[in-house]
Amino acid sequence: MLRFAAFSVIASLAAGPAFAGKPAVTLAAQTFVEKVTTDVNGNARRVLAAPGQISRGDRLVFVVRYRNNSAAPVDGFAVTNPIPASLRVDPNHPDMQVSIDNGRNWGRLTGMTVATPLGGVRRATADDVTHVRWTVPQAIRPGDEGRISYRATVR
Repeated sequence: MLRFAAFSVIASLAAGPAFAGKPAVTLAAQTFVEKVTTDVNGNARRVLAAPGQISRGDRLVFVVRYRNNSAAPVDGFAVTNPIPASLRVDPNHPDMQVSIDNGRNWGRLTGMTVATPLGGVRRATADDVTHVRWTVPQAIRPGDEGRISYRATVR
């Protein structure tokens, strides 16, 4: 069994103000373990629980909330999360970009390749993902907030 440790979240602004040293956009991150239970009628139900002890094969759900606390719109906002080696991210979210080289290059996993030790290349897989990123497509108006979530499995 593994003891769950908090993950880090990195926010970036292509353009946007910071007022009196406070970040224009604040982030709040939560992590849950997705459990399957059975309700009184015998139907399977998915529930989210606090992580605590986790084991190989557990599915985690990461939720990142953002909010513009400034008096001006924030444009070009992106949220980037490093993926620990102990996790395999589910790269199927349509708005998620991934990196397989520690954040140097970004894109959809389906278009990425990895060099092999013998000089060839292979298609990248979810096991190769080192970081995930979402770029908010529109300016975040003052007071606006949003949420990004994704899943990963403990290796």
